[in-house]
This record gives sequence, structure tokens and C-alpha cells, in this order.
Amino acid sequence: MSLARNTAVIGGLTLVSRLFGFARDLVLAAALGAGPVADAFFAALRFPNLFRRLFAEGAFSQAFVPVYSKTLAAEGQDAADQLAAEALSILLLVTGVLSAIAIAAMSWINRVLFVGYIDDPEAMALANLLTQIAMPYLVAMSAATLFSGVLNARGKFFAAAAAPILFNLCQLVAVALVHDTPERAALAAIIGVSVSGVLQAIWVWAGARRAGMKSRVPRPRITPGVRRLVALAAPGAIAGGALQINVMISQALASFEQGAITYLNVADRLYQLPLGLIGIAVGVAMLPRLSRLVQEGDGPGARGALDEAVALSMAFTLPAAAAILAMPGYLLEGLYSRGAFTVEDANNAALALIHYGWGVPAFVLAKIYAPAFFAREDTKAPMRYAITSMVLNVVFGAALFFGLRSVGVAGFPGLAIATSTAAWLNVLLMIRALVKQGAYGPTPAAFGRLLRIVLASAILFAVLWFGNANRAWLEAQLGSKEASIALLILAGGTFYFVVAFLVRAVTISEVRAAFKRERGPAGGGGGLPPGFDG
Repeated sequence: MSLARNTAVIGGLTLVSRLFGFARDLVLAAALGAGPVADAFFAALRFPNLFRRLFAEGAFSQAFVPVYSKTLAAEGQDAADQLAAEALSILLLVTGVLSAIAIAAMSWINRVLFVGYIDDPEAMALANLLTQIAMPYLVAMSAATLFSGVLNARGKFFAAAAAPILFNLCQLVAVALVHDTPERAALAAIIGVSVSGVLQAIWVWAGARRAGMKSRVPRPRITPGVRRLVALAAPGAIAGGALQINVMISQALASFEQGAITYLNVADRLYQLPLGLIGIAVGVAMLPRLSRLVQEGDGPGARGALDEAVALSMAFTLPAAAAILAMPGYLLEGLYSRGAFTVEDANNAALALIHYGWGVPAFVLAKIYAPAFFAREDTKAPMRYAITSMVLNVVFGAALFFGLRSVGVAGFPGLAIATSTAAWLNVLLMIRALVKQGAYGPTPAAFGRLLRIVLASAILFAVLWFGNANRAWLEAQLGSKEASIALLILAGGTFYFVVAFLVRAVTISEVRAAFKRERGPAGGGGGLPPGFDG
């Protein structure tokens, strides 16, 4: 299938997951508010996510898909499945040991990660308990990620893209059933997290079996295939670790301001929407395709695929960034302000969201350019750039946080500023390296299309800014802030695509071409069959 079709499948299912995630967020915000219980819950959730992104969704997946694809094409299905089984046994062993150590040492670990609550024993005890309950999620999601990699390498994206829906559904159901107190609601939600990990692993395992994967989990041992994966994944793990260290340090700093962890998390959920729907979707769909083109020695084809991915991602990302920058407070108040989450909480979260907004294109572009390195089995360059951006983020973030607090204002927006600044540095370093290697160089046509997308997005920003300035009139006409924000988003999105066609940022012929089915060699990242059975 084409990049656009595969992206549509992944992005569409991600949208379904995010809709359930939004419902989950509303239920959590209403049940937990923005106090110590909510901070403890989100702090607990970030810890297993740190290792999940480090070992599973990040470094391992980025190393595994190209190697599995190459093995599948060169040596056949049996050899590829044997490699997957050997990798799974090592992955389960490592994550299992790490989870056990973390559970035993959590009271000491959280004194570092949750440092601002050392003087609040109840909040600290709750954070310890919640994090311990969440740790099995890491083991289950490691297995789920490997099976997802098998499916993606075979060009089957449906099952893996649908799995995260279970993450949100389990928490939504758990909190809907138990929400009489914030503490019990947080406990129910974190149990739902671990249950969802097991269900996701079973779901993608079944998908991999239907796709033809045939193997049993052997005794853990270091084979040549595992050594190759470790050699490729280690730099990616360091890079992923650098990025997650940023998150953990930001969280540790934010714990000095009550509610700040929650404000950053709420803002994170909103700016992550275009990242999940577009950046991750395009990156996942593009990696098998780029791996095949690189293996075939098709340099122009690989550069053209990257041009297409950048244009496709920016056509959706830039208008999303424009909306975030034009009306951050209006978005958060209309979407989240209810129950224990007040209008003041929404306005505080908006102080972070507006600074994440101008970083959104960089967050997405990082997901687009990274596969260009991974397809060439180069994980060291992204590691270097991630470490460089991490240093900037930590130093700049700490300086802004304490600098803002020293003048009597909230420090947490400074953490968002540093995160976006570091993201742009990371992307610029990747672009420079790819251009220097001859692996990337946007054509005049691609550059012109990007400028037209920027123009259409700028016009959208002006329209949404005007709508935000007249929100009182809109709410009076429609009777509620929820209806007014829904109408503004719908009207703004429609207006953007009309303008995009008028300025020829997108044309009908390009849309048709983007969705044409591509032919690829078996096992090299080929297409989804009709009905997206995967």
C-alpha cells in the first residue's frame, strides 16, 4: 500500500484511540482534579512509560523492523521468526528483571523522581503504590511491541495500530466503575493500565499468528541475531533514554509546584494529538518502505519518500500547531474544565500548551526524519543529536524554571519552552546530517508545496485568533463553551482545507496519486490486503 494509505490506517485507528483517551482524560480530570492525587497518578504512569519507550516502542522497535525486514527478504520466514523469538526471550528477561527491581526499590526511586513531595508522606506513599502496580505494564508492552514490529515489517498495520485503544478503554472503564474518592479512582485507573498491557500483548500476538508468524519462545541466550539487534538498539536506547531523562527531570522540577505535573500532562495530551495521529503514524508506515528502498539501492526513491512524508505530515501538523497557538486557553477550557478540574486549572495548563504549540512541527518532523537513519541501520547519529538536545533541555529548562520562580511567577511554562527549543535543535541536526550524506534534499516542488502549506496555516491562525477574541459572542449564540469550541474546530478545519486547495498546497491529482496502491516485494514492507486484515 501507499504511504498515504498506510498512514490513514494507522492515523485513523490512532484517532479512535485518542478519542477514547480524551474521554478517559475527562473522567480522570473530573475524578482526580489537579492536586496531589492527580500528580501521584501521572508521576506513576510516567515511570513504566520511561522504560517502555526506552526498550520497547523506541530503540528496540527502530532496530528490529529493518533487521527483521532484511532477514525476512534474504533468508525467509523461518529465519525471521526465529530471530523474533530469540529477541522476545531476551526482551522479556530484561524487562522482567527491571520491573522486579523497580517494584522493590520504588520508595527510594520516587524520592528522586517525585522530589517535591518528600515532605508530603501521603502523596509519596500513593505514588509508590501506584507505580508498583503499573510496572507489569512494561513487561507486557515489550512483548506487544515486538509482535507489532513483526506485523509492521510485513506491511500489516491494523492490529498494532488498534492495540492502544485497549489502554484507554481499560482505564476509562475502571474509573467509571470506581470514582467515589480521588484515591480509589487513581488506584482503579492504574490497575487498568496493567490489565491493558496484557490485553494488548495478546491482541497483537494473535495478529502476528494470523499473519503467519510461527515460533515459540526459546530459552534466553545471546545469539548472533540478538547481538546484532543489541548493537543497533543500544545507541537508540541511549537516545531514547536521553529523551525520557528530559521528561523525568521536567517532572521532578514540576513537583516543586503543586498541580504543575498535572498541568504539563494535560498540555502534553493535547499537543501529542498531532504527534500521534500524524508523526508516529507516518514514521511507522514509512520505516518498512524506506528500509526496502535503501536495501534496493534506490536513493532517489528514498529521498522522494522522505519528501512525500514531510509534505503529508506538515499538511496536517501545521494547522494543528496554528490552532494550539491561536487559542490554547479556549481549547483546554472547552475540553477539560469540568468537575474537579477548574477554569483556573485550564488556564494554567494553557501557559504550557502555548509553548508546546510552536514545538509541535519539530516533534512530528523528528518522527519523520528518524526512519531515514534507522532504515540505513544508523542509530548512532540520532543518539548523538538526542543527547545534545537533552543537555540543552535540562540546562535551559532548569534555568527558566528557577528563573521564573525567582520573579514570583510559575516556573513550569519554562519547562515547555525548553522542550520545544530542544526539539527544534534535534530536528535541525538531523536535517543537516541527512543533507550532508546525500540522503535528503527537498526538491523545488516539495519546498514550494511546504511554503503553500505554511501560508494556508497562517491564514487559519488568523481566523482562529479572531474566533478566540470573540468567544463570548460565540458562546452566547450557541449556548455553551463546548458547542462553540466544537464549531470553531470544525469550521476552522474545513476552512483550512478549502484554502489549502485554493493556494495549491494540495491538489486533487496529488491526493489520488498519494493513495494509489504500491507494489513491493514480499516481506519488504508490502501492502495491506483488502479489508486491512492484520
